[in-house]
Formats: sequence, structure tokens, C-alpha cells
Amino acid sequence: MPELLPTLDLMLRGAACGLLILVAGLLLRDHRQVTAARLGALFALSALAFTLASTLELRGRLGLLTVPILALMAGGNLAFWLFARAMFEDGFRLRPWHAAAWLGIAAVGLYEALVLGPEMTPVAILVRGFLVLESLGLGLLAAGQTLASWPADLVEPRRRARPFLVGAAAGFIALNALSDLLGARATVPGAGSLIRALALALIALGVAAALLRVAGAGWLSPANTAAPVRPIEPADQGLAAALDQAMSVDRAYRQEGLTIGKLAERLGTPEYRLRRLINSRLGQRNFNAYLNSYRIAEAKAALADRDQDAVPILTIALDAGFNSLGPFNRAFRAETGMTPTDFRRASADSEIGQSEFEPGERRGV
Repeated sequence: MPELLPTLDLMLRGAACGLLILVAGLLLRDHRQVTAARLGALFALSALAFTLASTLELRGRLGLLTVPILALMAGGNLAFWLFARAMFEDGFRLRPWHAAAWLGIAAVGLYEALVLGPEMTPVAILVRGFLVLESLGLGLLAAGQTLASWPADLVEPRRRARPFLVGAAAGFIALNALSDLLGARATVPGAGSLIRALALALIALGVAAALLRVAGAGWLSPANTAAPVRPIEPADQGLAAALDQAMSVDRAYRQEGLTIGKLAERLGTPEYRLRRLINSRLGQRNFNAYLNSYRIAEAKAALADRDQDAVPILTIALDAGFNSLGPFNRAFRAETGMTPTDFRRASADSEIGQSEFEPGERRGV
């Protein structure tokens, strides 16, 4: 049995490499202009680098590829976190600090692998502890954010992709932890490597299934691209009218803690039908953004109303359905490009400017 371990190890790693190369190639070929696709390809290459660098037969034989492979491997956890955010968070944008963080983590990984080596000095223990915590923290953060934003997601292919990625990340973390806890590498050197190879094959399979499913459904598009709007089918006409009544007349968006499930229950319809209507027929990709569109519209009307000049902005935000001022300010600025205070001031200045001139005076008569 022990003599079979290296063969199984190489077979699993070969399968993982093939899947990861396929994913990275297809994403860069068909969707290279999309941030989520580029980050997905980076993560796939990072997993590929881990597969190669952690192969017993290849250690010390990578030559000039050693530095880029080790850098990609070290930055893989951050790449996975950024990829999960870009894929599931509408409006996500890469920031300069993201690149700085990746370079910093890659530098620490290179220092640990090339300088510290197998020694167990206090510095080496500290560096390895940081890398372990960074790996675990970013993996759990990516999984947690993916699960937390799931209920508000209206894009069906993207919703179906979430379990694959969360399961792949959780399986990879669990299997790596299991190999360490059982001491497999200490008792049977090839067993720990085989467990890691199995983890890599599973995560490669999960990522490939998720990304190819999403790409095949035509969902991958630039973050700011609106969802395609389709005509409302006759079967959905009644539901569309009830939804419009609830949102525009009854102002259901003001309800605290409103979810798509609660709104569907209020309208007496299955949640999937309401989700399909808001996404496919109204062009919305996220339920919270859909609610905020109504809340911001109400807030803009209140801020432009001179009779409400004495009403505090916090009161306007709470009346519109926001729970606090911070989320309101961020949503308002994202929608209008202005703070609520600046919007109120600009509305007042515009009204004063219009009232100073009669139509004839503006024409120079």
C-alpha cells in the first residue's frame, strides 16, 4: 500500500492541475475584461502553484520558476478572498491596498520558504504562525462573506455557484487541518502529501464547476453592468402589480429587517418567483440594492423639500428605512455622487437660482 501513495498523489495532483489550467485559460480567454474573472484566474494559478510546490517529487527541481511559483502560492489565500468578493459583491473594485497586501504576503511567504527554510528559530515560528493565521482567516472570511450575502442575491447562476466555492474552501481548510492533526506527514511522509493532493483535487473541482457553470450561464459581466431586462410575462403581471403596490404605495421598503423571503410571504408568492421577477424583469441583481433604490429616492425627495430643511438627515434616513446614518451615507453617495448634506445644499441653491429670474429675464428680454 505505501508504494501506491506516490502514484495516487501524482494522479490527483495531475487532475487538479488540468482543471485549474482549464479554468484559468477559459476565464482569461472569454472574460479577461471582468475583475471577477481575472481574480478567478489568479486564484486558479495560485492553487496550481501550490500543487506544484507541495509535490514531493518536484521539491528543489523548479529552477527559475521557484520564485514566481512560491509567490503565487503564498498569495493564493488573498486571491481567493478577493475573488469571492468580486464574484458575489456587486460594485466591488480593486484598490491599491489590495495589490500592496498581496505583495506583502507573497514577500513573507518567499522569506519563509527561501530564507528561513526548515529551521525552528523564534523568527521562523512567528512567521509561520502569521502565515497559518492568514491562511485560515482569509479562508474563513471568504466563506463567511459568501454565505452572508447569499440571501440577498437575485442572480440565479451566481446563487448556485456559492455552495461549490464555500464547500471547496471549507474542504481544503478541513483536509489540511486533518493532515496536520493526525500527524500523517510525520508517521507516513507520503500520506500527508496524498491528503493535500486530495484536497487540491476537490477544490479544483469545486472552483471549476462553479466558474464554468456561471460563465456558461452568461452571468459574468462587468460589475457595473445592469442585468438584462426581459418583458414581464402574463403569468407575472399580477405579481408585478402587487409588488409595485407594496413598494411604491405601501412603502414596504421602510420595514425594518425586510428580506426577500418576508416580502414574498407578504405578497403570497414563492420566493423564487419574486426573485426571478426582480432580477429578470426589473434588472436588479441584489435585493438590498433594490430596496435602497426606493429608500434613496424617498430621501432625495425629502432633502429637496424646502419644508423639511429643519428635519435632521438622520431622521430622514431612518424614515426611509435605513437602520443608521453610516449605511445611508454610503448608499446615498454611491447613488448620487454627493453626500446628503451637499445634495440638500445643491437643491436649495438650485431653487434659489431659479426663483431669482422670471422666464423673460433669463432670455435677456
